[in-house]
Amino acid sequence: MDSVPDADAELMLRVKRGDREAFQILLQRHAPAVLNLVARILQDPVEAEDITQAVFVQVWKSATRYKPTAPFRTWLFTIARNLCLNELRRRARHPAEPLEPSSPEPDTPVRTLPDLHAPPPTETLLQAELEAKIEEAIAALPENQRTALLLCRQGDWSYEDIARVLGCSVSATKSLIFRARETLKRRLKPYLRSGSWTP
Repeated sequence: MDSVPDADAELMLRVKRGDREAFQILLQRHAPAVLNLVARILQDPVEAEDITQAVFVQVWKSATRYKPTAPFRTWLFTIARNLCLNELRRRARHPAEPLEPSSPEPDTPVRTLPDLHAPPPTETLLQAELEAKIEEAIAALPENQRTALLLCRQGDWSYEDIARVLGCSVSATKSLIFRARETLKRRLKPYLRSGSWTP
């Protein structure tokens, strides 16, 4: 990294000196992206909120050890991924069972007026089904492929930064993303009219 740290690293160096305002700026700037990644890895929005909070607690606690040797965002998402892996391991050791049976459906459906500007119900249904199949296919990927693909899809992550988060080489990262895309193509081909997939 250059001798001049990035803007987030500058803020984190202020956090290292106990600056709570700098911490709040980092929290506001990065919490939505961290929450999005964690939710996609864990497939549990409630747990994702807890883990996201834990990520920023860890950032605050680790501030004194922070060194701007890589972009701040890379360090932050490495913490997020590690906490996700811990949670996935915990789930594997202690699978949860629902506390209550699911509630029965209400006897009478709620009636609503149709939206005249909405796309036809069949188109909306097909789009919802496709989105559900995409999420299902991404969730079924191995964790390292899923994380690599999700970071890549955010658009502004370099292969080098993704590799740092994953703790592997750039070539291994490219391979993970390639394999994830190929798996998604294969699984989603029946649901795509053109037969092509561009994640």
